[in-house]
Amino acid sequence: MAATRLELNLMRLLSRCEALAAERRGPEEWRLEKYVAALEDMLRELKKQSSKPAPELLNEYSRKVDFLKGLLEAEKLSSSTEKALANQFLAPGRTPTTTKERTPATKTVHLQTKARCTGKMRSELLGTDSLVIDDSVELNVRKRKGLASDEKQSAVELDAVLQHHQDMQEKLAEEMLSLARSLKNNTLAAQNVIKQDNQTLSHSLRMADQNFEKLKDESDRLEQHAKKSVNWLLWIMLIVVCFIFISMILFIRIFPKLK
Repeated sequence: MAATRLELNLMRLLSRCEALAAERRGPEEWRLEKYVAALEDMLRELKKQSSKPAPELLNEYSRKVDFLKGLLEAEKLSSSTEKALANQFLAPGRTPTTTKERTPATKTVHLQTKARCTGKMRSELLGTDSLVIDDSVELNVRKRKGLASDEKQSAVELDAVLQHHQDMQEKLAEEMLSLARSLKNNTLAAQNVIKQDNQTLSHSLRMADQNFEKLKDESDRLEQHAKKSVNWLLWIMLIVVCFIFISMILFIRIFPKLK
């Protein structure tokens, strides 16, 4: 079935959006967002037509439009980690939009965006510059686009881009694993220090309790000893008073009162 005028316009605009998405855009760039909104409207109109394309082709159009829409939403995120995670869930198109493309342009954009987000995330983690990585990836992509007529060369360059992206992801994974191990070791060391401090504190509390019990026992003994001393002193004073009283009586009896 021949493509309708609306479908041809959709394909042209989709190809234009894919080309804009492959370029490095500034924050003031507004065309891609407007184009994607127009693509959504055209796709809805195409689905309503009686002479609409095959369901597989409509699904492919929807897949590419959803990819571009998700790409724009991912670019609006604040951190590089969120952008990289959002790009992981994007699904590029399976077939080329135009006959000049050997591989789907959305797939190329997906690889380029993933490489850029991974490089930014790596630079934030390690403090390195991700511009060199982004420029090398974009240079490989541009070279691959310029030699699209040569199928063998294009395949080799695509493999190089994929291999470069895979190597970069493996290197980033190793560095993140190393950081995780270092964090784990620091956590275990801090845990051991805290455990030793808790043991020392528990021992000090036990010693304090033992000293308190000993002090209490000594206080009780001292109190009892003080009570015993007071009792003996009282008896001695009582005996002395009785002795003095008896001595006075005897003295009076022995020595009568002078007249």
